[in-house]
Amino acid sequence: MKCLLLLFLTLLCTSTYAQKSLLIDKQHLKLYVIEKRGNLCDSIFSTPIGCGKNLGQKQKKGDNKTPEGVFTISQIQNSSQWTHDYKDGKGERKGAYGPYFFRLKVPGNNSIGIHGTCFPESIGTRCSEGCIRVENKELTRLRSYIKVGMKCKILSDF
Repeated sequence: MKCLLLLFLTLLCTSTYAQKSLLIDKQHLKLYVIEKRGNLCDSIFSTPIGCGKNLGQKQKKGDNKTPEGVFTISQIQNSSQWTHDYKDGKGERKGAYGPYFFRLKVPGNNSIGIHGTCFPESIGTRCSEGCIRVENKELTRLRSYIKVGMKCKILSDF
């Protein structure tokens, strides 16, 4: 795992990424904030995540897969009042997305993002419909690093 992270840190540092970028490791269910300082890169924040219930590249809405590739944060939204119906017979749940929704610019899909959860026990599992879930307190810490236009690399499951 450490070798894989070092490889991607090297790739991020030799590319044209902004000073800070996100790295999502679906295989190991981790999110990293990577900071470039001169020719050096370092992970300055990391947290466990939950991601798509199904493995592989997102193909269409409803496939429960998290997309793979390089994307951009297109919006930072206050999602504290948003609701979602998980189709569990309990109806709409307030606070389903936690305090923030960091929307990713994913071609052909405008509903993928990084957000909190009303199910903290789901972190570290394959639990979502395609988004990246982060525990709410960690999402609040992550917010200080997030900027519109920031790059986000989501690695393959394999």
